[in-house]
Amino acid sequence: MRTRLSTQQRREQLLGIGAGLFAQRPYDEVSIEEVAEIAQVSRGLLYHYFPTKKDFFAEIVRGQRDQLLAMSEPDPALPVAEQLRAGLDVYLEFARTHPDGYRIVHRATGGADREILEIREAGMAANAERILTALSRLTDVTEVSRLAVRGWLTFVATVILDWLDRPKITQDELRDLCVRTLFAAVGVTP
Repeated sequence: MRTRLSTQQRREQLLGIGAGLFAQRPYDEVSIEEVAEIAQVSRGLLYHYFPTKKDFFAEIVRGQRDQLLAMSEPDPALPVAEQLRAGLDVYLEFARTHPDGYRIVHRATGGADREILEIREAGMAANAERILTALSRLTDVTEVSRLAVRGWLTFVATVILDWLDRPKITQDELRDLCVRTLFAAVGVTP
């Protein structure tokens, strides 16, 4: 029996189902029909909310990215190293407790679609600016430090994904590795 939900509740339900499916399988292996079947709605209703599968997937990726950014907003009153640790703690805890959501944001390719890549790029740019703003309290921000931070963000995403697949070290050990790596990359002692 189909449950009657408000428009917002139905939209959130569909996004939640999609997030779970896309986190478990590649984009091409998830069908709109499957999402509709799990939600017990018609395929047409799903297309009413999201005109295409690509639009549906992009909204899932955007939502997961925005959730991570909101949760990891830095506290500028903290020392730089503590801001970094706090932000990493949020990312690591999110990854540990929402591995599907983390994988969606960081493994999303959607067929290497331009919109998906732009969503990921916007998240990376926001994080890079946060980190560079904090680092500017310790050192001059240069093009070298900008490049180091961008590379570090890719490193962090990669090691978190590896840690989710093979959790051989503790969350604190991973956080401390990431902190040390950033300060080494930008040549700063916190």
